[in-house]
Amino acid sequence: MRSAVAPRPDPEAEIATVETRWFESLRPRVLAGNAVELLESGARFFPALEAEIDAARREVLLETYIWADDAAGRRIAEALARAAARGVDVRVVVDGYGTGTVPGEAGAILARSAVRVEVFRPERRRFALDRQRLRRLHRKLAVVDGRVGFVGGINLLDDHNDPNHGMLGAPRLDFAVRVRGPVVVPLHLAGHRLAWELRVINRTLRATLRGAAERPPLPESIRSDARPAGRLRAALVLRDNVLFRHAIEKAYLEAIGAARRDVLIASAYFLPGRRLRRALLEAARRGVRVRLLLQGRVEYAVPHLATQSLYDGLLAGGVEILEYRPSFLHAKVAVVDDWATVGSSNIDPFSLLLAREANVVVHDAGFAAALRARLETVIAHDAVTVRAEHVRARPMWQRLRHAAAVLLVRIGVAITGSGGRF
Repeated sequence: MRSAVAPRPDPEAEIATVETRWFESLRPRVLAGNAVELLESGARFFPALEAEIDAARREVLLETYIWADDAAGRRIAEALARAAARGVDVRVVVDGYGTGTVPGEAGAILARSAVRVEVFRPERRRFALDRQRLRRLHRKLAVVDGRVGFVGGINLLDDHNDPNHGMLGAPRLDFAVRVRGPVVVPLHLAGHRLAWELRVINRTLRATLRGAAERPPLPESIRSDARPAGRLRAALVLRDNVLFRHAIEKAYLEAIGAARRDVLIASAYFLPGRRLRRALLEAARRGVRVRLLLQGRVEYAVPHLATQSLYDGLLAGGVEILEYRPSFLHAKVAVVDDWATVGSSNIDPFSLLLAREANVVVHDAGFAAALRARLETVIAHDAVTVRAEHVRARPMWQRLRHAAAVLLVRIGVAITGSGGRF
């Protein structure tokens, strides 16, 4: 009797199965039973992250855009090395443009350890005009043992250290959250999905599935702790260039469109597309108080000037604009009534059209009030109100600079093929 021979799997069908499963698991979904802790800047973020890494027993996944060789970067490198020495599976992903090779002593600590470091889209030609080069890994997240996660805008970079401007006189303003509960499950899966992708980064997915002797782990093999840890309703919202291209923008549009009392957005880089600008102006016309806390110091000239080109129209439409001046603003947070978000996504073409980003959205009046209160304190003590009469009084040469900056941004967006949305 002839033995039955199992049919060879269809690679295209397997790809579709994997992508469908991931899409269903990673699509934005509000989950109850979470604990979400707001962490302001590295002064609170780094000790919390180090403590969780030191408590790790099984696995640490970490992703960052920038990893600096300073006190903060070395501190986390040492914690990861200690975890790896205990037998914990430690995997790190850095962006090929933001970091490339982890520098200096921080990189040496990782190199001497059992930590596995991968680079997302390594830079091969520094000055090539290739739109794919702009599709970066900009999200900052960590997951420990599938039970606790971190999401936010904070790179592995000291609060007073700036890669382009040196040491800062005041700490950078930024936020992250530590999360426990069911929302950690999609966060954990997102980290594993990227690890799976990076294992096949330089080959097509189809060829890899046909020929690889060892296939990447599938989502069902990932063990996460989905037990309730609190009472907050929260969702992980990802942005990528395949399944979730407009997810974060859509989350903002829905929240602003439903606003009844207050919209307060703090964004380091603010250059929204037409739909978001329209949503903000419509909210202001409905009587909603709309405030934008934006960068007051020039970190990058072109985006800074392009943002200022929007001031006329926004102020005329009833939007309040405040500029943060003591140091660089790196926050990417917002509060809309009882809705709040903390994450890595700015409101600009880079974040909303090109980069991989991760935000946590929280539906809770208490959390929203806490974040709003912190931003109100910053506004009261460290921000300057932009007056419409001052904007109107700008000289012609300054307006020409704004127009030139907008033109450069438009050209850059057009090169990516996404110009129609901005």
